[in-house]
Amino acid sequence: MTVSAEVPIQDPTPTNDRGYALAVYGLYALGFFTVITTVIGLIIAYVKSTTASEMWRSHFQFQIRTFWIGLLYFIVGFALLYFFVGAFIILWWTIWTLVRIIKGAILLHDQRPIATPTSWLFG
Repeated sequence: MTVSAEVPIQDPTPTNDRGYALAVYGLYALGFFTVITTVIGLIIAYVKSTTASEMWRSHFQFQIRTFWIGLLYFIVGFALLYFFVGAFIILWWTIWTLVRIIKGAILLHDQRPIATPTSWLFG
């Protein structure tokens, strides 16, 4: 009588989705100085969101929404700069974006998903 222990099957192609998500947060932070890095981060988030595991997918979805909602805030704020209220909207966009980047990076470091990646606030 032979006892065989079942060996769990491992994925032969491990991915570094955590590293990609961290890179996107970094590219978004650099986006305050160079806009193109934000666009590069968005492309990475879109590409990786289709193949990532559920936990990392929450970060990529959060990053994608951060870009699009942030773009909306920025455009509205810029359009309203003439009426001075736009300055407050741009200030809100800056704080909102920084909070989302920092919170996302902290949760990523702790290997935790974003609780509500579809949130319009801070996830």
